[in-house]
Amino acid sequence: MDFTIPDDITQLLADLDDFIEEKIRPLEQSNDNIRFFDHRREDARTDWERGGLPNDEWEALLHQVKRMADEAGFYRWPFPSEYGGSDGNNLGMAIIREHLARKGLGLHNDLQNEHSIVGNQVGLLLMINYGTDEQKAEWVDDLVHGRKGFAFGITEPQHGSDATHMETTAVRDGDEWIINGEKTWNTGIHKAQYDLIFARTSGEAGDGDGITAFLTPTDSPGFEVVEFLWTFNMPTDHAHIRLTDVRVPDSAIFGGEGRGLGVVQHFFNENRIRQAASSLGAAQFCIDQAIAYAKERAPFGKPLSTNQGIQFPLVELSTQAEMLRALIHKTAWLMDTQGAFSVSDKVSMCNYWANRLCCEAADRAMQVHGGLGYSRHMPFEHIYRHHRRYRITEGAEEIQMRRVAGYLFGYMKQQAPKGVGS
Repeated sequence: MDFTIPDDITQLLADLDDFIEEKIRPLEQSNDNIRFFDHRREDARTDWERGGLPNDEWEALLHQVKRMADEAGFYRWPFPSEYGGSDGNNLGMAIIREHLARKGLGLHNDLQNEHSIVGNQVGLLLMINYGTDEQKAEWVDDLVHGRKGFAFGITEPQHGSDATHMETTAVRDGDEWIINGEKTWNTGIHKAQYDLIFARTSGEAGDGDGITAFLTPTDSPGFEVVEFLWTFNMPTDHAHIRLTDVRVPDSAIFGGEGRGLGVVQHFFNENRIRQAASSLGAAQFCIDQAIAYAKERAPFGKPLSTNQGIQFPLVELSTQAEMLRALIHKTAWLMDTQGAFSVSDKVSMCNYWANRLCCEAADRAMQVHGGLGYSRHMPFEHIYRHHRRYRITEGAEEIQMRRVAGYLFGYMKQQAPKGVGS
């Protein structure tokens, strides 16, 4: 593997930087849009009159930026060329996601809701891979332009990381299915017209097969949003929902009957490597800022940077960041050359370690900056609050470590690389 960043990606990063400075920064500074990034006024993102949901102006601004990035030719970079993209790969996305996150929080890239000027539209990629011809005809163009979307109804109140013991069920009734159950942490459900509900349709609790995904309209009779769950990092769009005798047609099945967990795993592997890169970028931002401040701050007549108590923790974090970067690039490259499921253990390694590293780097940056670092005049406490959730969501770090152990000790098997075996 050549560790040199490909020339086309290097040029893309430069073009993205120019676009940010010429178009995005001015918009960020106009019409008091900076209030959404001024950490003293961060609650501007939250509509407290609507139970803590994202502010409509905030979401409208993010939508505007995505359209600007699309017109400039950046937003669809990872999409297949037949849908206006550049056939971007996992390695390229990892490099891009780290680069944007390393620039710090801003309208160009805000990780609270996966906003970015280079789209990370997992829903679209899943639709392209798993949708029927009829579903693609109905969905793809609207997903590309942001006119339509679906949330993910996977996690349940009593079964967080273990999807195989799912209690939500779907029973066939002629040409329809009747769904009953509850889901929690349904992110984005406040705007999504559909929820991709995962329900057991056959088999027994604990079976990997027999779980089916259904594209379920959120305005269906019996579909109820019970509450939106407030979190460490507001605003909230994470809902607890209940389905009572919700009926959907057979055409709502997504990814094939009984094969829903394959859809989930594809979603996780694609998203986990990109999330790892984003966490690495945010961690590097915190490290960079702490180093710069330590050079400038001079208590007791000498720079903080002369103290080994400041130097050594930042040396360790910088070393870990360098090693993680190499592993992320290698893993993304292997995903591109051998298949996304051929390195599931390494994807989990990258993800859990990157999320932990980001929290440690944010905490260290707070410590180096002292009281200022703890305050909302600096972004570190925001970064910590946001990235702390990734040590739990999409597979808690303990689940990721358990997954690595499964491959390490032979309890699980990797999918054969492309072109190997039958």
